[in-house]
Amino acid sequence: MAAPYLIPEQVAQLARWVAEYITVQRARYAPDAMRLTPAQWAAMEGFFSPDILNVRLLTLQGERIQNPPFYPQLQAIGFRNLPDQSAMDAITFSDVVVSQVPVTNGLLFHELVHVEQYRQLGIAPFSELYVTGFLNGGGYDRIPLEVHAYRLGAQYEANPEHRFSVEDAVRDCIQRQGY
Repeated sequence: MAAPYLIPEQVAQLARWVAEYITVQRARYAPDAMRLTPAQWAAMEGFFSPDILNVRLLTLQGERIQNPPFYPQLQAIGFRNLPDQSAMDAITFSDVVVSQVPVTNGLLFHELVHVEQYRQLGIAPFSELYVTGFLNGGGYDRIPLEVHAYRLGAQYEANPEHRFSVEDAVRDCIQRQGY
């Protein structure tokens, strides 16, 4: 299903709302988030820099992440395929990963790719690329930032012992305007 057409000013406003949502959620969850366990660190070491591995991780118990407050406005203008935050396994808010399920190495890897994307892009550009990717692709599954994270995650899961630099992969994607 195609997303409703938005004029450039609406796209920019939506990107600002997404950036604000990310910032607010990061601040909300960061105080309760913990460092990676030694086992998680060891599984991710060599793929990510120590800066990325200093991420904070929180696995929610008895609560779910709420959808952004602007969703009703988007639904009112015809959006029918907005990603349900409460149904996601995990969501990364800059350098804070919030999981709604037990964290596997595969899930952690995917979310750490997003941490690297945020690190290299910043919250506002990440948000803009996420919004335009959603609008251009017609849904969550076609957002280039997600497609890249899933592709790198599949590479990791195919051979977790074969180390490669996610930092380099993200940088290369940014340079070739793959997002």
